[in-house]
Amino acid sequence: MAARTHSRPHPANTGGVDIRLPWWALALPALAFLVLLALILNPSDAHAATGDPAITRLLERAQQLLAR
Repeated sequence: MAARTHSRPHPANTGGVDIRLPWWALALPALAFLVLLALILNPSDAHAATGDPAITRLLERAQQLLAR
């Protein structure tokens, strides 16, 4: 028994791209970016990360500038 195919009631748009993203497709990358930015700006939370003192000074300076 053959399955019926459903055709579109209107022809496909050829004038432009109409892509709709779900809300979480933009919210999740933005949230991940903010979490990583917070970890970078507050190096005391990253206990396992030890780095070059110059990088630490640079990040502390950036944190001070953003706190103003």
